[in-house]
Amino acid sequence: MFENIGFGELFLIVLVIIVFFGPKKIPEFARSLGKGIVEFKRAMRDVQSELTKPEPPTQGPTNPTSSEKKE
Repeated sequence: MFENIGFGELFLIVLVIIVFFGPKKIPEFARSLGKGIVEFKRAMRDVQSELTKPEPPTQGPTNPTSSEKKE
């Protein structure tokens, strides 16, 4: 997808980001983006562990025995 982006294009993108956000907001933006990625990875690990966790054996409904039916 991004294999055709060269140095000139990357420089232009970074320049536009600096002009648009300003140099003071970029570290805050990067920090929040990093926290979001970490939280996303943590959630994905939790979902993956829930999907691979073995299911505990369930107790089916108990069938009354013949002695219980007579009572």
